[in-house]
This record gives sequence, C-alpha cells and structure tokens, in this order.
Amino acid sequence: MNRTTPENQQLMLELVSTSIQHGLDHGTAAAVDLEQLPLQLQEPGACFVTLELNHQLRGCIGSLEAHQPLADDLVKNGYAAAFQDPRFPPLLAEEFLTTEIKISLLTPATQMEFNSERDLISQIRPGIDGLILSDRGHRGTFLPSVWEQLPSPELFLQHLKQKAGLPAHYWSETVEVERYQTELIS
Repeated sequence: MNRTTPENQQLMLELVSTSIQHGLDHGTAAAVDLEQLPLQLQEPGACFVTLELNHQLRGCIGSLEAHQPLADDLVKNGYAAAFQDPRFPPLLAEEFLTTEIKISLLTPATQMEFNSERDLISQIRPGIDGLILSDRGHRGTFLPSVWEQLPSPELFLQHLKQKAGLPAHYWSETVEVERYQTELIS
C-alpha cells in the first residue's frame, strides 16, 4: 500500500493545517479519529513538519522514529512546529494565512559504519541523506532538505555538529551517525 497517494498527501496536509488552526483557536493540538482515516495513516510513522513564511523557516519539529500512528505524529508535530519551536515565537493567526506547510516522511534510520571523518564524508549522499549525529550526550539531525543551504558534505557535517552543540571541527572515535531519507509533501 502506498502511503503517499495524492489523496493521502492532501489528507496529511489537512491534518497538519487543522491542528495548527485548532492551536490558534484552542491552544492545543487537534485530536485525531484514527478510525476515520486510511490504514496507511493509522500505521506507525515518523515525520517532521516544517513551516515557512516568505520562504524563511518559521518552525520545524518532528520525530526521528515511528512511535505512534502517523496521523498522530502529523498533528502533534504540526502543532509543535507552529507553537513550540524554541527558535521562534508562537505562530500568529495572520501569519498562518501565508504559511507554507512541508511534511517530511522519514524512513527508518540506519547506522553508518566509518573509520574516520574523511571516510564518513565520502559515504554521505548530498541531497539524499538526512543525518543524525550523536556523541557524548550531544545529538542533532538535519533533514535532506538542508542540502539546499549546505550543498557540500563537509559543510553539512560541520553545521550538523554545531547544531548538536559541538564545535564545527570536532571529531572523536565515539561519534555515531545514522542516515535516513525522506519523502517531501508540500
């Protein structure tokens, strides 16, 4: 069964939009009646919801692992991207009118095997891979869409380390990196 039929894509965007509108009206994420949705949206799924206003990031929150039905992940992450991203003030009703919603559906992450930073960089696929970097209590992720701003593997990795709270040129033998891909819906 294809999760991303045109009908399901439209439904996913509506779930996120409805949840944000519910947040503006009631201060909470919308509840989902799973039984009214296609089976593909009832199954566990992980997603990120990205909000853009005038082509600028306005919020982005998501899940790296499928831990709840995809429909629930969509409404919770949509609400959180609009109202709980610590980088931005809560979304205003007048901003929502012109906010673009983008949904990234994540594949399960797989552990990468490498013996040096150079080896890791040689394995990263620009424009395809999202990465999760972790080391000594620090963790960060970049979706594949970040390649648009950071097109080289070296820059992508340096900025990811900084996002995880590490120096750009940090390296240790204990660094772990997982990769995943996304399907973008907008």
